Amino acid sequence: MTVSRTLLRVAASACVLVTAATAAAGTAAAANGTVGHRETVCAQDLYVRTAPGGAWTGTLYTGQTFTVERVQSGWAYGFAYGDINRHGWVQDGWFC
Repeated sequence: MTVSRTLLRVAASACVLVTAATAAAGTAAAANGTVGHRETVCAQDLYVRTAPGGAWTGTLYTGQTFTVERVQSGWAYGFAYGDINRHGWVQDGWFC
């Protein structure tokens, strides 16, 4: 019975890894922020964060802009104009 539980755990771990890799690939495909460009936000609202997935520091709204300085794992770092006017991270893929 111990061998069966071990095999089940290994199989479950493999499924989690495949799912995570698939999700990461899907995120990369959705990226549209171009490093060095001032992009226009197309989302109704886009949260600016202190780090990828980190604390909220402000919100960009449709039509406001963001200069992309770096793209990393589905997140873009740069300068948020509009109501924010500071550096931060936003989810990539929400630019026109």
